[in-house]
Amino acid sequence: MGAIAVHEFISLDGVIEAPTWTFDYPFDPKMGEAIGAIMGPSKAILLGRRTYEEFAPAWSSRTADEDPGAPFMNESPKYVVSATLESADWNNSTLLGPYSPDAIRSLKERVDGTIYVSGSGTLVRAMIGDGLVDDLHLFVFPLSLGAGRRLFPGGGPQAKFALAGTETYDSGVLHLAYKPAE
Repeated sequence: MGAIAVHEFISLDGVIEAPTWTFDYPFDPKMGEAIGAIMGPSKAILLGRRTYEEFAPAWSSRTADEDPGAPFMNESPKYVVSATLESADWNNSTLLGPYSPDAIRSLKERVDGTIYVSGSGTLVRAMIGDGLVDDLHLFVFPLSLGAGRRLFPGGGPQAKFALAGTETYDSGVLHLAYKPAE
């Protein structure tokens, strides 16, 4: 049975929307190793519609020379949760239809390994609420944005997590790894 591992870039005030603000921080190779460790054992990618629409054009033309994550992003099976997309043309993409906890559970049963999720805030919130996230990796950037879509908005689902690990980077970014609390 597969496990869902979520990776998010997040501000101190919880914003995950359009993380171009991360460009103001130097990319630490240790952070790249941490992200690689999340992606490495993954056998599939799960995306919400907005993230799919942003990732497909950004990643589909990248090569391994330009970004070491490009082969994983382009060659892995990708599953897209969307009630509105009519097609998913990026290499190895499959539409799952609208969000359904049962569809995600079925995907976890079919995938023998980790299913990687990056971004996809609406999808991640729903999966957290339904207890479907097995690993939550937050890369917390040392800034407050004041506005934008948040991972945990007011009125969102409640969930308890246990800290599984931490790592700090010279840029001031903090990696917090969580597992569901037992």
